[in-house]
Amino acid sequence: MFQAALFHGVPALGATALALMALGGLLIGFSKTSFGGLGAVASAVYALSMPARESTAVVLLLLLTGDLIALLSYGRHVRWRVLGQLLPAVLPGLLLGAVFIRLVDDVLMRRSIAVVLLAMVVVRLVQGRLRPATTPTEGRGHWAVAAGAGLTAGFTTMVANAAAPVMSLYLLAQRFDKRRFLATNAWFFATVNLCKVPFAASVGLFTPLVFGVTLVMLPAVLVGAAVGRLIIRRVTQQQFELVTVLATAAASVLLLVR
Repeated sequence: MFQAALFHGVPALGATALALMALGGLLIGFSKTSFGGLGAVASAVYALSMPARESTAVVLLLLLTGDLIALLSYGRHVRWRVLGQLLPAVLPGLLLGAVFIRLVDDVLMRRSIAVVLLAMVVVRLVQGRLRPATTPTEGRGHWAVAAGAGLTAGFTTMVANAAAPVMSLYLLAQRFDKRRFLATNAWFFATVNLCKVPFAASVGLFTPLVFGVTLVMLPAVLVGAAVGRLIIRRVTQQQFELVTVLATAAASVLLLVR
């Protein structure tokens, strides 16, 4: 009886929606071990395939699965000093995001996700055009910049599961190599996503449909993570940045045209 209740409503989503969500699961796993920006596309795919509120909860649980894989793959290379600067500012951002979710309806929620993602695209493009000739020594960014990045990441990840572009911008500005980047990114999102669970529960996002869809999509996340580990070894930093910007732009367009 429990199993039937857990998966009740999943088939009603339709074959097309489930196929799209399987693709989203692949992208989540892939993004956790390679191109972080593709996770934004997955958020958009889930928001298009099921009610937007529930979609954020499904994506959160799948992201936590990807976080665990990323920690096992890269976690030992983390830059703890950077995490210490970022994480204290995340909690206020999560609180603002939780209030926002409680106040808006499903349509506005979807449009808000699109606006957040588009804003991240603009930031990335401006950062690329205005990159200074000299940047801080690895991991020695100003505390105010780190606080701003943490606050923005907290809000965007609570509202849209879309903090990856914020963190990519900040960590790239710290001149991290690819291995250090992936490790610090993994620890940051594992911590933040765990903190999001009680906020999501408090606004009623965890339903039987959410748990049913999550269980069905877990294999896709595992496959995507395995592929990501193979691919990331073969790409340059420039290619990494380009794919992140294009993926975020694509996610924004998908939500705006619906």
